Amino acid sequence: MRTQSSATTASPIAVTAPREPRALGTAQAALGVVAFSLTFPSTAWGLESFGPWSLVAVRGVLAALVAGGCLLALRVPLPAPRRLAGLAVVAAGVVLGFPLLTTLALQTSTTAHAAVVVGLLPLTTAVFSALRTGARPSRRFWLAAVAGAVAVLAFTVGQSGGALTAADGFLFGALLVCAAGYTEGGRLARVMPGWQVIGWALVLCLPLTVPAAVLALSYEPVHPSVHGVTGLVWVAVGSTFFGLLVWYRGMAAIGIPRASQLQLAQPLLTLVWSALLLGEHFTVAAPLTAVAVLVCIAVTQRS
Repeated sequence: MRTQSSATTASPIAVTAPREPRALGTAQAALGVVAFSLTFPSTAWGLESFGPWSLVAVRGVLAALVAGGCLLALRVPLPAPRRLAGLAVVAAGVVLGFPLLTTLALQTSTTAHAAVVVGLLPLTTAVFSALRTGARPSRRFWLAAVAGAVAVLAFTVGQSGGALTAADGFLFGALLVCAAGYTEGGRLARVMPGWQVIGWALVLCLPLTVPAAVLALSYEPVHPSVHGVTGLVWVAVGSTFFGLLVWYRGMAAIGIPRASQLQLAQPLLTLVWSALLLGEHFTVAAPLTAVAVLVCIAVTQRS
């Protein structure tokens, strides 16, 4: 692979990725949301066959091999050095941090519970985006943001018997690192193709994910099953590569705030998948809290 020439990087026209038509961008972002909504049920399936560390590490390696193959086949030049810091944030947030923290949480948490907590992701992404761009949201924005956070916190404490659990801590941590990765990835996707953003982030993680996969597989038992292998393949190729590919392309075309509106449907979709694929039963508090968060996020977007 070759590094982008100085002549190429000097021209603002050359480094700016072509903007997708708004309708196509909306469709791509929506497709990403559908892919993401299957992540937790697929992770639960994967945990039937793999340990948590093995699942996360092998997931990263498989996704990186697919991404790296595409980058090589298309002879994509290496990203400019000034993009590496942003790509590192994407890698730390969505390739390593979010998968690891949510997988650890799903060892003891139901997918329905996790879906409601992570339903705050569009809100935290909007906050990170505002901080990253230096924007000053209105008071109504912050009131809605706090209301959404309070709703999820009340649901979490109620479901956990009056106290937060370790799984809840993992989920809240996942919210923060993923929001940072989404924000930086959306910014990068405006100056380079979205699939290259996640592709290079995955490849950058190979020096960590390959030895981690070898070490984890040597310590954690593996019990292959149809569910387990299917879950692993989906979180690697469907959620991590394909989902982020279309998500970043969509965000670049329609903007982070509009894309976040589409992600409002993700918790409710995950509740449906958890019932259909895992047979989970949840109380009425789960969909009600998800809808309450949806309303709060809708208010932030209009603010």
